[in-house]
Amino acid sequence: MALAQTGEIARRLVAAVPGIDVEIVKFETTGDIDQTGKLLAHGGKGGAFVAQIREAVLAGRLEAAMHSLKDMPGNEDTPGLVIGATLSRDPPGDVLVLRPGLSLDEFRRAKGRGFKVGTNAVRRAAYARRLFPEVEVIHYRGAADTRVRKLDHGELQRLPGGGAVGPADALIMARSGLERVGLASRIAYEFPASEMLPAVGQGIVAVECAAKDWQARKTLSLIDDPDAHACGDAEREVLWVLNGHCNSPVAGFARIEGGEMSLTASVLDEAGQRFIEASRTGPASRPRELGRAVGMELLARGAAEIIERTRPV
Repeated sequence: MALAQTGEIARRLVAAVPGIDVEIVKFETTGDIDQTGKLLAHGGKGGAFVAQIREAVLAGRLEAAMHSLKDMPGNEDTPGLVIGATLSRDPPGDVLVLRPGLSLDEFRRAKGRGFKVGTNAVRRAAYARRLFPEVEVIHYRGAADTRVRKLDHGELQRLPGGGAVGPADALIMARSGLERVGLASRIAYEFPASEMLPAVGQGIVAVECAAKDWQARKTLSLIDDPDAHACGDAEREVLWVLNGHCNSPVAGFARIEGGEMSLTASVLDEAGQRFIEASRTGPASRPRELGRAVGMELLARGAAEIIERTRPV
């Protein structure tokens, strides 16, 4: 999936700058190598999927790097790097995928009772427990198509250190990930944002480059989607204000209509029992200010306590 996203960036650069020579460099990260362990052991998504690539950009081995914006830590600065472009946002929502033979009506009637739902995202797990208090959430890793294959074949999910869980009855996944691997037909239900708010930056592909490389920044600006960029800035500002970490269920979603941006963000505990949500609207030209206001409202309503309780020791 990452290779397909990188290929799309290359195609857009070639279209924007005729004659430009774009070389795609494959980069296998810790998160790509370890397909079973919990991401927390690698420093969260940032450590598993982003850190090594960022080091290559800072060292000059890469001129730019593609990331899923939701994988990029938002609670810390990265000196020397900037987001040079974001592509237009893919559908940001989360969806339910069911094993063959299980109907959505059956799952709904049971309210999740007796079913195992697989996800690796602490946010999705928290929302799943909030929506379906009787469901058993199990650790589930792998590429989108791999996860669906394991679901269909009733395979167990290996756990770090030995043992296994499953098989899963359902998965909660990103709609955009399923679409990219041609499995959108497996979507049994799409959660509206009112039920399950997307992860910060979900559906946005970001291209990062060295801050001092003005030529790279100028070139990348030609493929930048300003609305997606602004929405990403607003959502990530919430993370920065909250000092949210990889184990804290934080969600945020911004959208632009005309010159106005609306932003909703939430913080949950891991059990999905404590839930705080805040929404505001402001000028689309000032996304970080809007994100800061929403983050501060969440803090005023007790978000810091929830986040600290989920912080790794």
